Amino acid sequence: MDYVFDAPPVDRELLDFAVRLAGRAGQMSAQGFFSDDWHSRLKEDGTEVTEIDVAVEELIRDELNRRVPDDGIFGEEGGATSGLSGQRWIIDPINGTTYFTHRVPLFSNDLAYEDEYGPAIGVINMPLSQQMIVAGRGLGCWVLPGPDPDLRSGRRAQVTDRTGLGGAKTLMHNPAGWPEELLCTLHRRVLLLPSTGMIAALVTGRADAGVIAGPPMGYEDVAPMPVIVTEAGGQVTDLHGASVLEGDMSVLVTNGRLHEIPPDGARLAPQPRLSGPRRRPLARRAALAS
Repeated sequence: MDYVFDAPPVDRELLDFAVRLAGRAGQMSAQGFFSDDWHSRLKEDGTEVTEIDVAVEELIRDELNRRVPDDGIFGEEGGATSGLSGQRWIIDPINGTTYFTHRVPLFSNDLAYEDEYGPAIGVINMPLSQQMIVAGRGLGCWVLPGPDPDLRSGRRAQVTDRTGLGGAKTLMHNPAGWPEELLCTLHRRVLLLPSTGMIAALVTGRADAGVIAGPPMGYEDVAPMPVIVTEAGGQVTDLHGASVLEGDMSVLVTNGRLHEIPPDGARLAPQPRLSGPRRRPLARRAALAS
């Protein structure tokens, strides 16, 4: 499922609703971050979940059921709920639960909306840095500052205009799980930096590119990316060049210009040999659950 450039703009009121909803999720998760009144456990897939993850997702689900009861929902903790409208929302209540449980303030609340044309809304809310990145198809990508994010107070997000790999600031996520070939190749070609918020850094011009490899991401992790990155002028695929929503759940995100470098040995990232269990994209996971 790719971003459709000639699709109609998403409804502005729906985008405002998504901003408010992510803001409420951020308030709840920020309160939990500074509280000791919760516990964590390991899920079947070995990842961590806290009572705050579950509570934030329930908050979002309740609001969606009130506002758009016919829409489908997929949440990292609650799984899939079918809808009648053909539209669906994807929730990652706390993206970066490990950061959260170790009191590292680098987590986010992620929300995405897909309609009959594909990706339509993406929100990445970072409550402890008081910054929200939000985009609506045909409405642009915006950076919203402060504890009460509002589109009226936002500024337009835009990627860099760098055209060469040499010195390109490239953020890396989970490099401990990267294949050696990928890490060495990028180290020779670009300026590798640790990621502390890859998508936000890209669309605000603080980075030129980013790579996520190793153990694959979940669909809920990548769902906000297509509309956010595209509306800011960038490009996102998996490391093989496939749609990030339908590929192998690796991620290559750039300012667009670096994506266009011919694959003659000078491309940003070689196709990796991914390690770790592969997580199925949402459509296939939902089909197996039905």
